[in-house]
Amino acid sequence: MAALSLALTGAPAAASSVSVSVDAALQLATIPATGVGANVAVYDGTMNSSATPGLLGAAGMGAVRYPGGSYADIYHWQTGTAEGGRYVAPNTGFDAFMGTMRTAGAQPVITANYGSGTPQEAADWVRYANVTKGYGVKYWEVGNEVYGNGEYGGAWETDNHSSHSATTYATNLVKYISAMKAVDPNIKIGAVLTTPGGWPDGIVGPGDTMDWNHTVLSIAGSKIDYAIVHTYPGSTSPADLLTKPAEVPGTAGTVRSLINQYAGTNAPNVGIAVTEANATNYRTTSPNGLFAPDEYLTWMENGAFNVDWWALRNGTDCSNLSTVEGATEYNDYGMLSGGASCEPALNTPFPAYYGTQMITKLGAPGDTLVKAGSSSSLLSSHAVRRANGDVDVMLINKDPNNAATVNLAYTGFTLSSTTPTVHSYLKNGHSISTAQSGSPTTQTVPAYGITVVQMHPTSAS
Repeated sequence: MAALSLALTGAPAAASSVSVSVDAALQLATIPATGVGANVAVYDGTMNSSATPGLLGAAGMGAVRYPGGSYADIYHWQTGTAEGGRYVAPNTGFDAFMGTMRTAGAQPVITANYGSGTPQEAADWVRYANVTKGYGVKYWEVGNEVYGNGEYGGAWETDNHSSHSATTYATNLVKYISAMKAVDPNIKIGAVLTTPGGWPDGIVGPGDTMDWNHTVLSIAGSKIDYAIVHTYPGSTSPADLLTKPAEVPGTAGTVRSLINQYAGTNAPNVGIAVTEANATNYRTTSPNGLFAPDEYLTWMENGAFNVDWWALRNGTDCSNLSTVEGATEYNDYGMLSGGASCEPALNTPFPAYYGTQMITKLGAPGDTLVKAGSSSSLLSSHAVRRANGDVDVMLINKDPNNAATVNLAYTGFTLSSTTPTVHSYLKNGHSISTAQSGSPTTQTVPAYGITVVQMHPTSAS
């Protein structure tokens, strides 16, 4: 195969020099239609506004999780109410949500109420969705972060069962699966796991003989269709946050090993979904704009069929504001402004939205993620071989001050001399720029910027 050395030049004198190799023949995964997703919650009164479908579509959101995190374990879909009289915004019921999904062309991921619900309530939801209404909702999960029910000390998740053990959840999960699949055997149902290496992984709770993951999968592993983890990596600095995607292969590998251990002959068919993901710091500022696409893509490269950001909109109480890399940290978990008094106008995108949108410039569902590697921890690389034969490369420069000079070596791909299309998202930017820029050998990766270079093959490739 022909190899190409590509120098990205034009950087200032302080620019670093990085080598990136792309093997266009080494396939990692196919981009799934549900790969890039987000969460919405029934307390968001703008969930089903006319702006939402377009915002989802522009960011390539092919999946949307509903009805919202811990709210899922207090929300009763038939009445549109939440336990304890908790607030539910108008026009956030299931049919309104499905109308938005159909307009956006996105697939729903529905969290059935485990904490205050029953298998019958969940089965009735499947019946209404897929038999009565014909919505064809494929992906369901049973409960949110059920391990946060007090069994291990932390108690943020509602769980009205008399026992909060992993054994109890797994036993009830099997009952949910049986009831729900009796209505529609074609649906896929996920089990809640703890994130390997994170709390409370490894802790054995009262009444159990193993930790949460081993207990749940030993009982229900042969019945489930996918395993669910959530990831909110803590960080001590922006630079530390940007190292966290490198932990994904190990985490994903552990989940896959657990599936293989317990799912029996069905193990190859059991998927991995990350139904909540975000950072815990720097969420509305430029570090998260770099972290988001790196996290999404690394999970997909390592076998996840769904990654849902928390959240499309979340909101903030405007306390503890700070400045990070020249922009305001609003302490808002949303990709879009919720319109709080301290924030920009409602639906104004934060950097994580633009970073996610850059994935649409790299590839589309059905395209192939291929191997890319960088010589520097300050520059992440991802590559896609498109259905038309193009090879697109995303370069994420994690240096906040200096541009990067990158030397790329390609195998499995013979490059055309055609001027590439270059997409760029710059530090603290409010848009993505696109240009036919220079030649395949003259590009720049700006400081704290994301660049996607779309390479065309020769006619012989």
